[in-house]
Amino acid sequence: MNPIPVLSATEAAAWDSAARTQYRIPSRVLMEAAGRAVAQVIVREFSDVITRGVLVAAGAGNNGGDGWVVARALHAAGVPVWVSGLDPKTDDAIDSRALARVDGVREIGRDEPWPAAAVAVDALLGTGATGPARGDVLALAQRLVAYGATVVAVDGPTGLDLSSGEAHGPVRAALSVTFGGPRRGHLLARDWCGKIVVVDIGLPPADPSWPLLVTDVWAGGRLPKLTPTMHKGDRGRVTVVGGSNGMTGAALHAARAALAAGAGLVKLVAGPETIVAARASLPDVLTVESALGPDLEPDAAEALEWADALVVGPGLGRTPPGTPFLQAVLARRAIPTVLDADALLLFQGPAERPVVLTPHLGEFRAQFGDQLADAAANDRWGAAAKAAQKVKGTVLLKGVPTVIADLRGPIHVVASGNPGLATGGSGDLLAGFIGAFLARGSPGPEAAALGAHALGRAAEHGARQWTARSLRPADVLAALPDIWRAWANARPVGPPVLAELELPETE
Repeated sequence: MNPIPVLSATEAAAWDSAARTQYRIPSRVLMEAAGRAVAQVIVREFSDVITRGVLVAAGAGNNGGDGWVVARALHAAGVPVWVSGLDPKTDDAIDSRALARVDGVREIGRDEPWPAAAVAVDALLGTGATGPARGDVLALAQRLVAYGATVVAVDGPTGLDLSSGEAHGPVRAALSVTFGGPRRGHLLARDWCGKIVVVDIGLPPADPSWPLLVTDVWAGGRLPKLTPTMHKGDRGRVTVVGGSNGMTGAALHAARAALAAGAGLVKLVAGPETIVAARASLPDVLTVESALGPDLEPDAAEALEWADALVVGPGLGRTPPGTPFLQAVLARRAIPTVLDADALLLFQGPAERPVVLTPHLGEFRAQFGDQLADAAANDRWGAAAKAAQKVKGTVLLKGVPTVIADLRGPIHVVASGNPGLATGGSGDLLAGFIGAFLARGSPGPEAAALGAHALGRAAEHGARQWTARSLRPADVLAALPDIWRAWANARPVGPPVLAELELPETE
């Protein structure tokens, strides 16, 4: 299965242009494939109400042309369908309307009432649209909203900038069907797009430098495998450094997560209170007591040398002794290291070992400065890439979506998860997951992407059982076995669907 790209409007236009010019795929062929794929998704998603009819609002451009193809495909299948559209202005859209008319698709005049239908298709504006809808397009979009039917957006809902994610309205979709790969705006404005379905319309392979979407199929192919003859040393050794007095939970969460993600051995270097708690509640973990600064004790140094990967920062503390302690940790053997939480605020890059930094936007600002953090508010992809170059490592910028950038290779984009993860401890789980994958030899970007996607998918599973509102870190860990099984058995959805992103649970 080819990688699924996450596209800006510019990249989407370049892909379409390459299909037509370099690969000589006629634009009408792409339009036919797009419209028919949308029609197929509509029939599949709304099979219980489709006999009540579908109304298509078609714009004047090629998005409107897609809408005319949708209408013709549904009409051919015997679905009641009507089109209320603007006069098309592109050759492909003109031809698609003409063919729909020949086939007998019913049109509704601008001043005519709309018949009752169960589904309304928003085919007014495509990926390249920016700013608020205006004029006749706005009037038709407002009428679509007032109509009250379930809205399916072709490419994206009218008024949503599919590059920036800025939503001007007025249309909110229950389902958005897009082509080849999700647009950035889809992932930034999930509540406007509803469920997102990515369909194949015959585009050529995407540019390998474009960001790629992390899916279950992708993750299942890269999850470190177990073999019948493995012993605990083969499954990776992770040392977690953190858990100062009063911040016990963070380090314990990270240690539990590393075990749950498959690490064979986990050792905890922590303050006295955390060691007592670990011995009482987490007997699977080896323990080393440390003052966590300013000096690195011999037993703590030995725990660092023992490990295949480090997780440094959960509950480490931000007191002055922490800085020399972190420097002493990073001066040891250069094994892959996750820098999380407090370590992000103490770290002074660039890195001299393989590192994965896991900041949220506030930590990103503290580590990389106001200018890059302000840029991240408008372009998470570009800002994360610049941060990775600056730190000479992997940067995982948490958020919606999570973006993972490295010195080389494509950016990875993780769109799984829900607001249930906006609780204390979720980041500690993520750090532990990544540490376990690093210990098995996964490259930094892949380990980070696997960890973030596992966290997101487990949160989605947990929310279905316990709701997003009440989700806690323990619930996420409890859901992990189902995620590993799902990844092991992950298969492509099947033509024309490439990927499906359900709307995140919010209750």
